[in-house]
Amino acid sequence: MAARLLLRSGLRAVTTCRAVRAPALSRSMAAGGIPTDEEQATGLEKVIMKAMKEGKDPYSMMKPKSYAGSKSDPHLVPSITNKRVVGCICEEDNTAIIWFWLHEGEPQRCPSCGAHYKLVPHNLPH
Repeated sequence: MAARLLLRSGLRAVTTCRAVRAPALSRSMAAGGIPTDEEQATGLEKVIMKAMKEGKDPYSMMKPKSYAGSKSDPHLVPSITNKRVVGCICEEDNTAIIWFWLHEGEPQRCPSCGAHYKLVPHNLPH
């Protein structure tokens, strides 16, 4: 009952009053609009966003490029030293990881599956 009375009074108010045009709402702020992420970023976030725009990956955040694993196209393993421990999951659903040392120089094979890995020098971004 109360809802019916409310609807009737609302309908009466709409029909008797002229519709007042409200200005269209816009997303802009007083000083020229909402700033983008690039405009708001500062410090380290700005450095990372700039590098990503240039196509670089400063902190290895993106998925690495996949390689065939052959002797001519080995998996590249970045390292800041001249050797690194590498873990190879030889089969997709394998639960065991084959660990071995990878040394600087020629590509080396995984002792279990034969995939080739090569150590490449990597500079830290900071």
